[in-house]
Formats: sequence, structure tokens, C-alpha cells
Amino acid sequence: MRSKDSSKRGGRDKDGRNEKGNSRRGESSSNSRGSSARGESSRKDKKRDSERRSAKTIVLESFSNSPDTIFTVRQIFRRLGIVDKKGRETVSDILKTLVRENKLLLIDGDKYQLNLRVNIITGRVDLANSKYAYIVSEETEEDVRVFREHLKYAMDGDTVKVEVLPTMQGGRAEGVVVEVLERTRTELVGIMQLSKNFGFVVPDFKKLYFDVFVGERGLNGAEAGDKVLVKIVEWPKESGKNPTGEVIRVFGPAGEHEAEIHSIMAEFGLPFEFPETVEEEAEAISEKITAAEIAKRRDFRDVTTFTIDPADAKDFDDALSIQKLENGNWEIGVHIADVTHYVHPRSVLEKEAFHRATSVYLVDRTIPMLPERLSNGLCSLRPNEEKLTFSAVFELDENGKLYNEWFGRTIIYSDRRFAYEEAQERIETGEGDFAEEINILNSIAKKLQAKRFQNGAISFETTEVKFKLDENGKPLYVYVKERKDAHKLIEEFMLLANKKVAEYVYNLGKGKKRPTMVYRTHGSPDPDKLSTFSLFARKFGYKVDPDGDISKELNNLTEEIEGKPEQSVLQNLAIRTMAKAKYSTEPEGHFGLAFAHYSHFTSPIRRYPDMMAHRLLQYYLDGEKSPEKEDYDARCQHSSEMEKRAADAERASIKYKQVEFMKDTIGNEYKGIVSGVTEWGIFVEIEENKCEGMVRLSDLNDDYYELDANNYRIIGRQNKRIISFGDEVLVRVKSANLADRTIDLELVETLKQHK
Repeated sequence: MRSKDSSKRGGRDKDGRNEKGNSRRGESSSNSRGSSARGESSRKDKKRDSERRSAKTIVLESFSNSPDTIFTVRQIFRRLGIVDKKGRETVSDILKTLVRENKLLLIDGDKYQLNLRVNIITGRVDLANSKYAYIVSEETEEDVRVFREHLKYAMDGDTVKVEVLPTMQGGRAEGVVVEVLERTRTELVGIMQLSKNFGFVVPDFKKLYFDVFVGERGLNGAEAGDKVLVKIVEWPKESGKNPTGEVIRVFGPAGEHEAEIHSIMAEFGLPFEFPETVEEEAEAISEKITAAEIAKRRDFRDVTTFTIDPADAKDFDDALSIQKLENGNWEIGVHIADVTHYVHPRSVLEKEAFHRATSVYLVDRTIPMLPERLSNGLCSLRPNEEKLTFSAVFELDENGKLYNEWFGRTIIYSDRRFAYEEAQERIETGEGDFAEEINILNSIAKKLQAKRFQNGAISFETTEVKFKLDENGKPLYVYVKERKDAHKLIEEFMLLANKKVAEYVYNLGKGKKRPTMVYRTHGSPDPDKLSTFSLFARKFGYKVDPDGDISKELNNLTEEIEGKPEQSVLQNLAIRTMAKAKYSTEPEGHFGLAFAHYSHFTSPIRRYPDMMAHRLLQYYLDGEKSPEKEDYDARCQHSSEMEKRAADAERASIKYKQVEFMKDTIGNEYKGIVSGVTEWGIFVEIEENKCEGMVRLSDLNDDYYELDANNYRIIGRQNKRIISFGDEVLVRVKSANLADRTIDLELVETLKQHK
């Protein structure tokens, strides 16, 4: 059995930088008495060294808090509260040591000042766990570790100045935060714990190392057990105390649907409503389309046009038109909501759209980038209404060969709004209104898809978990969204438009300076990660040659694992070998799609980069010169960061609903697959509903298990039992903790192992 407290929060630490536990159950107790004494002596020495290092850090921190001040020795004693002889001797020795190390300057024989020429770096806090953080800086190759008592209450993502302390040769660089330059947030979500006249907010973020004190005046009606948003109004000047805050929003009792979803929104800094000025500006926009505006545009109102979207969609930002040309080819128009016709640069709508950068899709709601007046009204390509669009129009034959392309502003009239299920019915039966047009589009889309794969596109199908919720938001069941031909039809024509818009702008710069454009880029897989993945896939009997044609190798793997239990975990691991897609002004290409140039043009209602692409494309269509790219660089970076935040919030809401769903299944047994291994336990993804939980090593009573990280497995010390990533297992649901968003499982038996 594992003696280490595996119930502590942590799970999979960032970048695998877990703090290693050292306790060992079952070790021999037959050591000699002398050996024990030596061990006790060694421990005392280590304790003294640790205490001295801590005292030294405190002394140095005192100077760092007043870097320009000169102190006498007596002032230092008073500042540190030293009154006894032993304490004064210790501090005096430390001061002399710090002078020798060039950390302090000795002035006039008995005064000291911080040496400002010491090694101070600026970096970003990467909070590894509740005990310490790493400071990531471009000024040093190695990340600098800072223990929590020396973080000055800096949180994950904060920008700080750190003094790097001298280290033994070969030791890890450690430091002390001397100043917090920029805090990423001053508001936290947590659960209120109340005493008589005050309270503490315990943050939801498990890595945080402090609670927030709230005085009686700052409670603002919060009750014990409420989920709240607290704003920190005062940071302690010394370690050991709590930041002081005031409650600015009460979400309701923890565990209730609205309280939990709202707390997730606040946790990720998502907005609850639009500012009044933004709503007012949106409402003031005229919905009238003038004859003068129509005259500027290519008219598609008489061409067959329709939208295909999810059944519950309210904003329709893309439509397809189709008509047969005299030469037998097909003219297919990809028509996109003309958002930038309504949202002008320097308007409050523009500023808000940039600030949000993306719509966010939680399990039960959408947090839109644009107000409803635009997203569901003016810009939405609703059926039987004239709408202004920005279009990419292509002449294609039945084999998907492209002959001509045209880009420009248009006006359309959508004849029909299809849900995906309705369009799929026409594909499968060949019957119903617009069945002929949909099947022609589907046939051409399949040709386009085949050509993409032939050129090296990756054919991964990611798993999308969905919920059926009752009127109170409680999950009735979990299911995996199925992608059929109707989904892929739309996807192919959107990909074609995005690709061709990017190519058009890129090719304008042949032989001269490239015009500024917002690209969607995706780098090649990391070679080291790919080699590791190749070795791992081999354990399942699959061959992936890291030195071969990577796209072909991964596509072959996709075909082989389709429908098998290990499909999800292997695909997720393969995806982790690849770089993250991002927005950039550099035309670096998109590895996953096998496109040399790719942009985002087709969803301006929900993505700010698409609005930028629309504006830039229109500049060039109008013959304008390229704007400078520096401003677009910053906007691309912001959009990429906001996209990640939206994805994290969406995952958090899904995880919460999965945990809530599993609360009603405690005691049930499920088949699953080991989806992760850590020193704390093994993660298991339940095959039936894709919910993931942990079997803690402390619950494996047949032996003491150790992590073999290099081989993604745990091994019993005595019985040599092996449990590996990818093993098929039977588990029992032990508990589901809504506060932590965790599911605890018990291992019943191993069903199938991969050697």
C-alpha cells in the first residue's frame, strides 16, 4: 500500500514537474543503531542548514523590499524583530555572508544596502503546485524555482522580478520574488467559509497557496458555503498573512448549476454581460439595406442558397450557394456574414469584440463575442431574409477541380435553414427539398477531402462530449457527438474558402514585400515527442515511423485504431506531439491540414481574427497598400491567448458536468482504458461516456506501487504487477467531488494489457 498521501490535490502537474514523494512503506527496519544515529544526526544537520537558508532569505528579502535604503545593524534587528543574543549573532553572521556573496554592500563599516547589481531577472510565474512555482524568463536558460513563502503572493501568469540566489554547482536555480510587476488577476473564485464577524474564501484553483481574508464589511451578503467572486484589495507586506478581499459577486450555494457555471465564467475571466455602451451602439445600427449599398455588391439573391448548422444554433455566419454554369461546371459560393460592414474600427463594438476575441461555448450556454442584436440578428444569415455577406466564389467541376475564384462583398437571400440532421437525411435518402443540390455539394466535398488527405492532411477525428440537460441544468446523459457527411460537407467548403483567401493575399506579394495578413498556423510535430509516441504506439502493436512521412504514418494509424478502445487515448497522445495552432502574421503554413497558407475567414460572428482577415482582404481588393504588421502581431497573440482561455473554460464546464453526472453512478462498474499515469495514481477514461477519473495508488492495497514515467506505467514493488497506459480495466465509481471536479475510481480488475 502507498503510504504517501495520494489524496492531496495535484494530479498531473504542469510539464510533468511533479514534486517527488520520498516516503516508503515496507522498507527494511533492520538497520543498526549506529546507522540510525548517523541518520538522525544527518537530519538535524539538514534541518539546521534549511533553517539558516530560510533566515538568510528573510534577511535578503527585507533589503529587497527597500532596495534604495541604507540600514544600520540595529535597524535590521528591529526590522526583523530580533531581541535575543543568539538571534543577533545569527543575523550578523548572515549579513557578513551576504556581503561576501556580493548580495549586500557594506558602507562605513556598519551599514548595509542591497547590491542592485545582483542577478535580478524578470519572468512569468508558472505555478507548479501549492508549494512552489517556476519563473520562466528569457534572461535565463533554466527556470528558477521560488518557494511559496518567497513569492510575494504572485499567482500563475503574473510578471515578477526575481533575485536569483547563489546555488551549489549542479543545483537547481532558486530565487526570491522582489517585486510583482503585473498581476494577471486580482479576482478569485472560491467557497466562503464564515466565522462570527469575518470569513475566508478558499479558492477553487487548487494550486493557489493562500486563502483570502474577508472582513465583515466585505461579505456583501455571502453565506457559508456560497460560491463567490472576491476582489483582493490589499496584499500583505510580509509573508505568513492572508490577502484581504471583498466579495463582489455571490453566485449561490456551491453545487447548484447556476452557481457553478457562473463561477467557472468568473474563474476564467469571462464576461457576464455587455457594457451598456456596447448594447446601445448595437441597437442603434439600422437594419435597412439601401439601394446604394446593394449597387456596390454582387447580387446572389436569385441563386439557390441555404445554411446548414446545428439544430440549436442561433447565429448563422455561413451559407452555401450553388448553380450550374453553361460549361457544365458548378459555381459554388461560400457566403460569410459581413460583420465588418456593421462593426467599424475604433467603435465600442470593435473594442469589445477585440477584448473578447472569441465566443465561448460552455455546456449550457454561449458567451458571444458580439451582442445578440448582431450575432443573432443583423449578421445572422437567417432564412427568407436579405443579408449582406463577404463571399468566396469558386468554379469547380464534379471532380473538385478548381477553375476560377472570386472574392468580394455580396448580398444573398437564404432559401432554407437546414439542421445537420436534415441535410444528412437528404444525403442518405436522396429525397426532400434541395436534395439534388446537397448531394452535388457532398460529392464535390468528398473529392476535396480526398485531395487533402492525398496531400498529407491529418485525418484525426477528435471526440466531442455533449450533454442532455434537464430544465435545471442537471445532466440526464452524456454522449459523443457524431460527425457525419453533412458536417464534413460544410467543413470542406469552409476549409477551401479559408485556404484560398490566404493564398490570394500571400500571392499578392510575389517579388516584393509580403502584404500583412492574419494566418492560422500549425507547426510540425516535435521530433522528440514523436519518437516517444512511436515507442508507445509500438506497445499496442502499431508501427509509426518517426523518420518517415509523418502525415502518412499518422493517417495509417488512424485507420488501424478506428473503433478500437485505444483510439481516443492514442489520438490524444498523437495530437500532443504537435504544435498548438495559433494566429500569426507569418505565413508558416498549417501542418495538420497540409496547407502552405491558411487563414480564418469563415466565422466573423464568433472569432475576431476572421474580422481582421475580412478587413485586410478588402484593403487589397480596393488596391490599398498593406498596413504595418506590428499592430496585427499583437492582436494575433491576444486572439491566440483568448482562444486558449475559452477552450480551458469549455473543458472546465464539461468536466464539472461529467462529475455531476457520475455522482448518481457511485458503486457502478464500467469498462475503461488507462489514459494517464502519475505518481499519485492512474487516470481511467470510461469507455461508455468518456468521463475520466483517477484510481489513487493509495487505494491499491495489494502492494506498494511506483511510477515508471519513461514507460507510462506503475509497477508493484513486491508482486511486480504492471499497469500501463492503454490497459483495458474494469473500475468502480468510488466518489465524485463537485468542488474539486474530480472522480475517484476503484480498480476492480485488469481486462487486457499491452506489453
